[in-house]
Amino acid sequence: MKLKALMASKRDVKGRAFSARTLSATVDTLPDHHTSVSFAAVAKLANGSQDNPTIATVVALCEALGGVPPAHLLPHESYDDLDALEAFERPAARHVLALLNGLPENELQNVIADLERRRTDLGLGPIPASHSEAVETSPSRRRRRRTKEEAARYAADALEGL
Repeated sequence: MKLKALMASKRDVKGRAFSARTLSATVDTLPDHHTSVSFAAVAKLANGSQDNPTIATVVALCEALGGVPPAHLLPHESYDDLDALEAFERPAARHVLALLNGLPENELQNVIADLERRRTDLGLGPIPASHSEAVETSPSRRRRRRTKEEAARYAADALEGL
């Protein structure tokens, strides 16, 4: 269903929302891609009647939709936040995340407050509510972190179930 939502929110070269046919045609015009996706396959993926596309198909569809991070199409709540995934594409943002890793909860909340003030000072609007609701405000129960091997296995399993 994420693909269907992306197709509705992104615009094709004519400024219209993508249809299965226009997305398929856009994939065919991508430079350096040897992947072709029929409009019937796009329609089936978008409505959920077909799953398990190849990685090449996912990457091509995301590229055709304007460079959407492929992780967004993975079936996991961690990948639902498209704005965060797009920010993660920036090396500097990944560096900031690495610096935040391991900070005590109170320090993390201080950094968030500082960043919100800086955004205001720069005249940038507040981030959408969906992002701020995801921020933990209490150090309740800590989530167990996956090892790299577990994360790789989970990602491979999720791609197979797409």
